[in-house]
Amino acid sequence: MKGIIAFLLMLVAVNTGSASQPKPRIQQATIYKPVTDISQYWLSEKLDGMRGYWNGTHLLTRQGKPIHSPEWFTKNWPITTMDGELWIKRGYFQQTLSCIRKKHIDEDCWRSVHFMLFDLPKHTGTFTQRIVSMKRLTKKVNSPYLSMIKQFKVSTVEQLHKTLNEITKNNGEGLMLHYSNAQYHLGRTANIMKLKKHDDAEARVIAHIEGKGKYLGLLGAIQVKTAEGIIFKIGSGFSDKERHEPPAIGSLITFKYNGKTQAGIPRFARFFRARK
Repeated sequence: MKGIIAFLLMLVAVNTGSASQPKPRIQQATIYKPVTDISQYWLSEKLDGMRGYWNGTHLLTRQGKPIHSPEWFTKNWPITTMDGELWIKRGYFQQTLSCIRKKHIDEDCWRSVHFMLFDLPKHTGTFTQRIVSMKRLTKKVNSPYLSMIKQFKVSTVEQLHKTLNEITKNNGEGLMLHYSNAQYHLGRTANIMKLKKHDDAEARVIAHIEGKGKYLGLLGAIQVKTAEGIIFKIGSGFSDKERHEPPAIGSLITFKYNGKTQAGIPRFARFFRARK
């Protein structure tokens, strides 16, 4: 009897297209640390989108949940496994998430989304070799919704920081550095690093604190708690609208900061955005 029930449930999952997919085994970056020879690294812009994983047949989140996109979005995509970022443009993080996470597919907003390819998880070559393969793949597929993130090099640390300043000035998030001779590594690795003008992290809102002076009757600050259990206040970075309608208690927010105190409290923490 149990066997029959399991078989029927399997048929339902197949017929409704809700069969689960294995959680992607992906590579994760570490925070930038100075290197001896910067010319050994490929650079690319760190995009403020949502990570996506194409397993050859389905588009998934990094947690393995299905991403429901229009059929035409992935039309003619290869059976090759691809790691990338679903992205609209700089400064459109919330719009990107809103579009991708809608229960009912909004085809109009999906026309602005691109899958920005940055790696090939099943490719066994070095990153330099994978770049060649990615260029060849995107050119062959010729999909208007599949592009490759531009990879480039600099020869000095001064050029690295000049490039970072230019990207940040134009509302970009930062840079990714990828060691030229590295193979795709499952899990966190120093072969790929992220470099930003500031650090950022997430925390849970646990209280609202009323403002004083010009903020009397409005939000003055929020009290938050990090995953590590650190509790502190954030009182800057809010727009007038956000002070009238602050992020809900219990919600997750992203904040920026510059280093930490000996007690582990983020320095100069300021509100960045609410996570949905």
